[in-house]
Amino acid sequence: MPAPARSKPLKKDAFSRAFTSQKPILFSETTRPSSIPPHIRALSWSPTGAALSTTTGSKIRIWNPDRPNVKSSQDLAGHTGSVERVEWNPTREGELASTGQDGTVRLWDVRVGPGAAGGSSSSASPYAAAGSSAGRSSCVQDVKIGDAGLFLTWHPDGNQMVVGRRDDVIVVVDVRKGVSSDGATSAIEGLDVHEKGKLSSGQTNQCAFSNSGRELFVTTSEGTVKVLDWPSMTHIHTLHAHTSAAYSLSPSPNGSFLAVGGGDSLITLWDTHDWVCKHTLSALTGGVHCVSFSFDGTYVVGAHGPDKDGEKGLEVACAQTGEYVHRFETLGVVNTVAWHPLRYWLAYAGDPGGVKVLGLAGNL
Repeated sequence: MPAPARSKPLKKDAFSRAFTSQKPILFSETTRPSSIPPHIRALSWSPTGAALSTTTGSKIRIWNPDRPNVKSSQDLAGHTGSVERVEWNPTREGELASTGQDGTVRLWDVRVGPGAAGGSSSSASPYAAAGSSAGRSSCVQDVKIGDAGLFLTWHPDGNQMVVGRRDDVIVVVDVRKGVSSDGATSAIEGLDVHEKGKLSSGQTNQCAFSNSGRELFVTTSEGTVKVLDWPSMTHIHTLHAHTSAAYSLSPSPNGSFLAVGGGDSLITLWDTHDWVCKHTLSALTGGVHCVSFSFDGTYVVGAHGPDKDGEKGLEVACAQTGEYVHRFETLGVVNTVAWHPLRYWLAYAGDPGGVKVLGLAGNL
């Protein structure tokens, strides 16, 4: 499947008008969606946006954005516990990694069918031509990391990933041990794993690399973001981002900002040149557990967190000015959200039925 074309820039004054009449497209795993929201822990777009991955329980599902019917999706089964995180390799299309409660990191290739690791491509893949049937892919690599995995992030070069465990120990997984010289995934060699220990005195909630890959950002339960040198992981700087735990973070694709969501219901936007907080976004209620930038770095979205007396929905702000430009109403509390890498398509989970994608109907 070819990658969607890149959207034309959408000006701040036109953003709300463009989305006012937009209805979300539902991607449901059942033909009769339940009124109870499925427990989708994570979602992510492939590097070109040709596929969308979601996790429910121990399974991962790969969706074709052009064909939201579950019969056109692809099932990745192999984890024996809940999958907490799934992320696509930023440099090798079709390859993704997952981690979860079973204490493993698994490497998948959606072009490889079951029993064909390192072999032929599967016509079931969303990357295949339209008209192909849905199917299942096998894990092509897996490695034990010593405890339950809670999050992972790829280095921009696609050769390594950082994985956070339940005991707050950080693990670095090098996938070059599992890749042959011609770039094909090999099921013979094992992945290389190194424990790096704890990165803070409190909990480590999430990590992300800078666009250059020279820095690693780490959110902590103390409300700070630690900026570490890569690969030495020596401390460079600390951002005092929030008055309570820092839960989520997202570097902007253009490299200008780092967005940090916290337990104090705020999103702080940090200038990555001088590390000064340029804007504080305060329209949300509850802890901010998910933030995401649009492909052009112009807009940042955050979700109202779980709060007994709080609101539901998504709030979108302009990163340069800190002004809110639109609110998306949702039926449930959104626990994960992600902008498409090339389009103004916004995927989120938390509503009944399954994952919803805004902007897809109008091809924004």
